[in-house]
Amino acid sequence: MRLNGKVAVVTGGAGGIGQAIVERYVQEGATVAVADRSMAAAEALARTLGKGAFAIDLDVMRQDSIDAMVAAVVDRTGGIDILVNNAAVFDMAPVLDVTEKSYDFVFGVNTKGMFFTLQAVARHMVERGRGGKIINMASQAGRRGEALVSVYCASKAAVISLTQSAGLDLIKHRINVNGIAPGVVDTPMWQEVDALFARYENRPAGEKKRLVGEAVPYGRMGRPEDHAGAAVFLASDDADYVVAQTLNVDGGNWMS
Repeated sequence: MRLNGKVAVVTGGAGGIGQAIVERYVQEGATVAVADRSMAAAEALARTLGKGAFAIDLDVMRQDSIDAMVAAVVDRTGGIDILVNNAAVFDMAPVLDVTEKSYDFVFGVNTKGMFFTLQAVARHMVERGRGGKIINMASQAGRRGEALVSVYCASKAAVISLTQSAGLDLIKHRINVNGIAPGVVDTPMWQEVDALFARYENRPAGEKKRLVGEAVPYGRMGRPEDHAGAAVFLASDDADYVVAQTLNVDGGNWMS
């Protein structure tokens, strides 16, 4: 019950890593807003978790949706103690084939949406005067470049940089901003990723996923639940002295 009595918002909380964090936060005693564009999935998850969770609509590409989400959560619960910025999208292409539409979409969700959700929640936390914890989901892709994944890598590198800057700025309000950088994680999104690698690297379906899993020092791809412990730690009082850091949770794939 390390988060007993806390209120958390998890964006993109209806599936994948977000869902694993929602489930673990409820187990740890938090009340969790499952904030997602897919209300059907968010409501289904909330029903399975009982009174510890509730669904709320959120499109991080729209400032009015972000503001409405914050207002609705505060109205229902009295305040927000924890934000997990987990909503993200993926696309890839050779540099010469990247389109402006793809660039704007990836940066719009992964970077702009993350930042302005952080800003809106942080404003509430400052006004409330009780501090808080903000966790941004980055990626090992933000630690390096990849030939076919230039825009996604750049968007996640920006998440790491914004986590550092926001962390340094907001700690004076006792708001800890930190990040988690997953490696390769076996979620439904990897079916799309594998299909794109198959297209651009002329591979059979499933081969890229198998190869990246075998390359992880731990011996397998990550699972969504592998990241929940780090998310609990960074949201808890044990992380009060952790500021502006991004923790790699990747089975040893990347060291920094």
